[in-house]
Amino acid sequence: MNIIKNSKKILLPLLIGGLFATNVMADQHPVNLGSASNFTILTKTGITDVYPSVVTGSVGTSPITGAALLLECNEVVGDGKVFTVDAAGPLPCAVTDPSGLTGAIGAMEDAYRDAAGRTNPDTTEIGAGEIGGSTFAPGLHKWSSTVSISTDLTLDAGGVDDAVWIFQIAGDLLQASSRSVILARGAKAENIFWQVAGGVTIGTGASFQGVILSKTLIAVNTNASVKGRLFAQTAVTLQKNTVTP
Repeated sequence: MNIIKNSKKILLPLLIGGLFATNVMADQHPVNLGSASNFTILTKTGITDVYPSVVTGSVGTSPITGAALLLECNEVVGDGKVFTVDAAGPLPCAVTDPSGLTGAIGAMEDAYRDAAGRTNPDTTEIGAGEIGGSTFAPGLHKWSSTVSISTDLTLDAGGVDDAVWIFQIAGDLLQASSRSVILARGAKAENIFWQVAGGVTIGTGASFQGVILSKTLIAVNTNASVKGRLFAQTAVTLQKNTVTP
């Protein structure tokens, strides 16, 4: 397991169990989601689903027709609603709100640009893109490649309240089947942001944490669960999943 902890103020090498680590105190502020924060899943080209999935909170797609949103009404729970640009969405629950969706999509795109535009990363190219088995402290972490989570990944807040992680990924993000993103010592899914220029695949039976800001597709495979939000500039595909903000 790699232990990755960073600090803009102090870099203290540690030898822990034969592994090298650097102690950090990073200082990132959260990505502003704007009106996109009203959604658990938000896309531009649709949401497909293998029934049954359970999504807590609202879902929406725009500018594509509501016919591309294939969730059943009973799959959206809590106070969630199904928002579409026209009356072609799932009935009887679809709410037609083209102007509200336009604003939310714009906020989603702004959030992507915010995350992608952060500078002075605390780490770069860790593991040559293989981060399974690692523990990351809060901060800005950047890769120019695809990133894979082939074994469990831990995000450790170190007891810091409202610690923030931003992961900048120039390629795809791939999580293997039955693997988990584990939150430790106060880490919160709402403060973890995955900015992915490629596509995202969450493996079968995997457990994922954080807000995904994908330039393209987010594919959530069978029985995987997500604690966070799924924001895709193309589509989201679900297969018997649980998604909770």
